[in-house]
Amino acid sequence: MLVLNVVLILFLICCALAVERTKDLLSAVVIFGAYSVTMAVLWLLLKAPDIALTEAAMGAGVTTMLFVAVISRTRRTEK
Repeated sequence: MLVLNVVLILFLICCALAVERTKDLLSAVVIFGAYSVTMAVLWLLLKAPDIALTEAAMGAGVTTMLFVAVISRTRRTEK
């Protein structure tokens, strides 16, 4: 169980660094969604199901959908 927690935390760090370094907004939102899902799984493994459910619903669900909707309604100019 400890190994799984360490692997998930390392994945969270990689996701955070990838979001910070990604130039494409849609890619950043997808990586952020993966971060939120991983965080929800980590909360569940830490025996906090209420926080895990909230993270899954708000972080991975609503926030990701809102970000994708905003990106689809704006123009992106790429050089």
